[in-house]
Amino acid sequence: MDRVDALLGEYRRQLSLPWRPDLSGAERVWMAVYPPELERRVRAKLPDFDFATRESGHAWLLHDVTASFSIWLAAQEYKDAYYADPEALAPALPQFLATLEAEIGATLSAPEATSTAVVALVGVGSLFSIVRVSDLLHRIADRVGGRLLIFFPGSFERGNYRLLDAQDGWNYLAIPITIPEGASR
Repeated sequence: MDRVDALLGEYRRQLSLPWRPDLSGAERVWMAVYPPELERRVRAKLPDFDFATRESGHAWLLHDVTASFSIWLAAQEYKDAYYADPEALAPALPQFLATLEAEIGATLSAPEATSTAVVALVGVGSLFSIVRVSDLLHRIADRVGGRLLIFFPGSFERGNYRLLDAQDGWNYLAIPITIPEGASR
């Protein structure tokens, strides 16, 4: 079976389980973990994830953060200085994290983002070395009403998530949705 189809199958299985209303925000996060080289194929299958969600009786909201950093940077007064000296950008990155938090927070607060909805977050690989996904999750987790599905190009091993298979990983309460052993391609 194709690895992306296998991931979709695991997602369908997760959707079919009862949704406990008493979970903390961090426990309402689902991490769809896949090897980074599958990013384009996973994105091509997003309509299938949408369909699976709606077919199971849940609403689907998609939020893409791929261009968030470039849009934020283009609006900065000192962008030319940052382009000339990227190290000078480091003190401004907490502002970007706050902007990203507000952007995703608006989606999580949308009228459609009910306690039975899935808000899907795609493009987190574009945040690599800019902000930590773990920091972002800690800031937004309490706003998750239904489930937050994060498409995560990386790995999950021994309870640790590693974005783009970086050495630095973190342990998080999210539910991992992974490709089962034996899936090919």
